[in-house]
Amino acid sequence: MTRVPKPSDHLWPPSARPASPGSVESLYPFIYQGATDVTAVLAQARASTIAKANEVMDLRAEVGARSGEALARCAAEAAARFAAGGRLLTFGNGGSATDAQQLATLFLYPAGRDPMPLPAIGLASDPAVLTSLSNDIGVDVVFARQIAAFGRPGDIALGLSTSGNSENLLRAFDEASRRGLVTIGIAGYDGGKMAELDGLDYLFIAPSESIHRIQEAQTTMYHVLWELIVAELGSRQVRA
Repeated sequence: MTRVPKPSDHLWPPSARPASPGSVESLYPFIYQGATDVTAVLAQARASTIAKANEVMDLRAEVGARSGEALARCAAEAAARFAAGGRLLTFGNGGSATDAQQLATLFLYPAGRDPMPLPAIGLASDPAVLTSLSNDIGVDVVFARQIAAFGRPGDIALGLSTSGNSENLLRAFDEASRRGLVTIGIAGYDGGKMAELDGLDYLFIAPSESIHRIQEAQTTMYHVLWELIVAELGSRQVRA
């Protein structure tokens, strides 16, 4: 099919036309503008990397100022539940599913660390369960059904979402709250629909509109939460 030129096309040479928002070209314009000066491209890449690193450092600092005390309270409650035999159930979609599984692994197998492993289950890690529930019932129940099966009063449910609007997370939190689990949400933007849930015990938000920065800040959040939980359990052992 022949491309119909746009009225503005004549203003830009093919290598310098503005990229559409969200495209790879818009993220790394210095690579796609026909530049042949390698030194200039590397300098721009370096400047872009520094700018993005500064963005996420500022976002982490904002999260710490907003949520530091709540993270400490959440860690203390989670540590008490672990000490009483509770387990952690983690869940999310897409990249957040990977983060949820990584968090479960961090608790289960703190490689190269002194802390003892803590019981954790990643609810997005079994493709047979996920596909059967999605196919037979619907994707909205893939986490709620597993919480209904595995969740016990005294357990911990932690869900991650960049938008905070995932219906299967909202249903999972409702089910977890109904069954007596402590519920922890980690979201981006303004928290989305997760911020409207009455039964969510803790909500930690990375207030950004960049999915990349949100996910980077969320990774920091759950690593800090893990470290605080381990420290609290260690102090409990010393007091005992």
